[in-house]
Amino acid sequence: MPEELVETSEKETGRLEAFSDGVFAVAITLLALELKVPKLEENVNSQTLANALLNQWPGYFAFTTSFITVLLMWVHHHQILKHVRRADPPLMYANGLLLLLITAVPFSTAVITEYWRTPAAPAATTFYAGTFVLIAIAFYIFLMTAIRPALLAPGAAQTRIVQRFRRDYKWGPPLYLAAALAAPLSPLLAMAICTALWIFWAVSTKEC
Repeated sequence: MPEELVETSEKETGRLEAFSDGVFAVAITLLALELKVPKLEENVNSQTLANALLNQWPGYFAFTTSFITVLLMWVHHHQILKHVRRADPPLMYANGLLLLLITAVPFSTAVITEYWRTPAAPAATTFYAGTFVLIAIAFYIFLMTAIRPALLAPGAAQTRIVQRFRRDYKWGPPLYLAAALAAPLSPLLAMAICTALWIFWAVSTKEC
């Protein structure tokens, strides 16, 4: 069935999608709250403020990585549910697990922002990457639960998007695990892997 016809099939996932959109929106909003205004106690001038803002670059880096990753998950979540005509309890629970972990992203982002430039950076980065390991596993569970034939619109299982997601998302857990394992040795490498992965997901979205 052409993909445009799948979208016109009778759907019963409206409440699931609306609830999920709200949780994604809250998670993204909370990320912005971790961007702090520098506190300058003395020598307040343009130069010291500029230096203080520049010194907060780990926070900007973590915020950008987290924001774009959550945004892409929301986009993919939407793309998947376009092809699902009804929701059953297993799908609702799988979706709930995914949302539970997504709401933890602002916390893990705050941890790495706070400790990136300290001796605790390896632990902070491991925790950050580990959060995405769990999210990647949860997203794969959500995906495989959503694309069961009993839930998909007629012919949706053969669409390009469903087939691509089934193929690509199995790489999420092991690659984020590689980032978590690299973190104790090189926090920068771990963050580079996380950044490379959101670029991969962005390309995946573009080609859908």
